[in-house]
Amino acid sequence: MNKREHLEAFLTSIREQNAINGAFLIADQGEVLLKESIGLADFRNGRKLTVDSVFELASLSKPITALGIVFLHQSGKVELDDLVTAWIPDFPYSDITIRHLLGHTSGLPDYMELFAKHWDRSAIATNQDVLNMLIQYKPKLLFPSNTRWMYCNTGYVILALLIELISGQTFAVFLKEQLFIPLEMNHTRVYNRRIEEEEIPGYAYGFVYSFDDAAFVLPDTLKELDYVRYLDGIQGDGTVNSTLDDLLKLDRALYRDDFLVASLRDELFTPVRLDSDEPCEYGLGWIIETKEGMGRVVSHNGGWPGYATLMKRYIDQDMTLIVLLNTDKDLQYIQQVVGAMEHILCGEDYEPPLPSAERIIAEIDPSVYKHYTGRYRFNNELGGQVIIADVFVEHERLYMRFNNGMTLTMYPMTDTRFFFSEDLVEVEFVREENGRVQSLYFGSNGEMERADRET
Repeated sequence: MNKREHLEAFLTSIREQNAINGAFLIADQGEVLLKESIGLADFRNGRKLTVDSVFELASLSKPITALGIVFLHQSGKVELDDLVTAWIPDFPYSDITIRHLLGHTSGLPDYMELFAKHWDRSAIATNQDVLNMLIQYKPKLLFPSNTRWMYCNTGYVILALLIELISGQTFAVFLKEQLFIPLEMNHTRVYNRRIEEEEIPGYAYGFVYSFDDAAFVLPDTLKELDYVRYLDGIQGDGTVNSTLDDLLKLDRALYRDDFLVASLRDELFTPVRLDSDEPCEYGLGWIIETKEGMGRVVSHNGGWPGYATLMKRYIDQDMTLIVLLNTDKDLQYIQQVVGAMEHILCGEDYEPPLPSAERIIAEIDPSVYKHYTGRYRFNNELGGQVIIADVFVEHERLYMRFNNGMTLTMYPMTDTRFFFSEDLVEVEFVREENGRVQSLYFGSNGEMERADRET
């Protein structure tokens, strides 16, 4: 069985499991070995996905934003080591360069926390609002620029603003004229659906699973996901929408010197270096790794309520894997499916993926929730950032809100153990002998992080 037949047989088995919803493309030296779709583009009316469906890319937009900056550099309009303040004088951090933003070494905090604390949620924010928040509140950097690496959405929002300032065009128009039209990516655009919804043929709406409704629903309908609306006007870190074929066109262009000069293309895929000269596993908009027997692999994924995306390029072997999903239930299963496809593409053995067992919500007395409310500080930091979670009760439902503003609903498995709808992460509250809860454990697959109660 050759790779094409193996991939087709694998996807047939996945289709029969009826546990994944999305579109898939695998290519070898530009030749498409697999291009298939499974499931629905709109759960409200039963419209099916096709291989031409248009998906929100979420953070898979970042390599495209990075290309926008690199194009401006290639045309001599900006230097990658320019300070941001050279272009945005009011930017409140004087040591951050464009390269720091591209490589996630700026130390900027995530803007979601600022908006969770200070934003009027009845309004839809824009990139300028993100800049205004940074200027007004000047949150402390997580670390001095280029001394550490930490994934940062805020940096890519600022990059989109820089593209507009340097080019004199909107972010959407610049990408369309400089990238999408030249590459004939005719179904790709920057799209903020909740600002001005358009009729896009084949549009794949992103859905999340609601345990309360036992059905897939739009994230807009869930209170804990209200940020999908009020952050919908922000561009650069996400909001590029595209298709399988258009992303393959981008993949092919990234091998061409007439698209991007070889020296700049190499720079995209070269790990950024910290001041200590330590390399990071990230270039300019791309995650970088080396796979034994396959050589260099560059990739990016994306996640936003209702969407999970991945583009993986095996650049030494000239192979490509693209996955676009418009549901994000059972992320562990999704990872297994993607991993199996990768193994087939690379000629390796794999474990057949199996969907996770359906979660069952236990019936417990909601009066016990009051014992768990309070603020918890995690013992381990994430990328140098302290993680704090507030547990609170609202309408007889338990919630956990993190200090980046993200709020998750907690569903009971027992009277002390809870799960989240988004993935397989669980929380276990620990009761002391006196009955008081002093700590919790948070995690999945046996890897649990401890958080101690502060209030």
